[in-house]
Amino acid sequence: MAEVLLTVGTRKGLFIGRKGPGGWEFDDSPYFNAQAVYSVAIDTRGTTPRLLAGGDSGHWGPSVFHSDDLGKTWTEPAKPAVKFPVDTGASLERVWQLHPAAAEEDVIYAGTEPAALYRSEDRGETFELVRPLWEHPTRGQWVPGGGGEGLHTIVTDPRDPQAVTVAVSTAGVFRTRDGGASWAPSNKGVAAVFLPDPNPEFGQCVHKIAQDAVDPDRLYLQNHWGVYRSDDAGAHWTDIGAGLPSTFGFAVAAHPHRGDTAYLFPINADSDRVPAGRRCRVHRTDDAGRTWHALTAGLPEEDHYGTVLRDALCTDDADPAAGIYFGNRNGEVFASADDGDSWQQLTAHLPDVLCVRAAVLA
Repeated sequence: MAEVLLTVGTRKGLFIGRKGPGGWEFDDSPYFNAQAVYSVAIDTRGTTPRLLAGGDSGHWGPSVFHSDDLGKTWTEPAKPAVKFPVDTGASLERVWQLHPAAAEEDVIYAGTEPAALYRSEDRGETFELVRPLWEHPTRGQWVPGGGGEGLHTIVTDPRDPQAVTVAVSTAGVFRTRDGGASWAPSNKGVAAVFLPDPNPEFGQCVHKIAQDAVDPDRLYLQNHWGVYRSDDAGAHWTDIGAGLPSTFGFAVAAHPHRGDTAYLFPINADSDRVPAGRRCRVHRTDDAGRTWHALTAGLPEEDHYGTVLRDALCTDDADPAAGIYFGNRNGEVFASADDGDSWQQLTAHLPDVLCVRAAVLA
């Protein structure tokens, strides 16, 4: 039986769980104790899996750590892996995203606050600023969202290493098709209900994007009010929020094998950030957003207030039935081993959950 590795980044450290023949077990103590862990990546592309974690020490500041023994030991580079060049006049607040590139084995991307994209060609040992995005002519008009000005989503195309899509709060979606040499806003159809002009070229508050498992040109987007789908790699977006209890939310994830299948965790409202209807419910579409179904089996039935943040909903790559996972700000972590049809609570009373990542290990 293959082992499943589950990483849970929280406000006060990283927790690691493993599922083997005997069920789930979590390590006794958190890694990076008292550090906020906003981002984790599990890179299974090489012969040895590598874990990467974006930690944020209140004393030492943010850093990127890596482990080649499934979290038993961690290495921090002698020099900061992610650092703003002096001429930018900026300093790193945190690392929001760590993303192994889909078509380049040793490449890892990082998204930061202030909003910037970094690229590593040595599996996360060192990173370089992608300057054309940092120097984009619209940057002076980017406005931080409620959580700061973060580049929190990175999508790479398994067919084309030159194609990268990113999302920034609150600048919206930007795409490159030439390996980062040039970038263009890509928000047609996505509304910015909080602006005088609700349909600007950029300035949308995109919360998360997920890529379809079968069709890489199909993307699912959770916005600050609004759920959208693109069938042309983000060039145009279509509203698919009908049938949901709320179109506000933070997280979206796609099934790792089944096309047209994605998951959301709706939130009541931007002014009432609790689960929609105060019910702990994941919603799934099996037809690319034409219909949505509430997944309830095994989840709490009583009033619930655990908000799921943008990186706290994920899938593993188990086949034929995928594992689906989410953690919330109550410190609870739930898992499904059957595509979301039924759930179990894995652990509770953790610190505020910021991100969740899982992978099946051979």
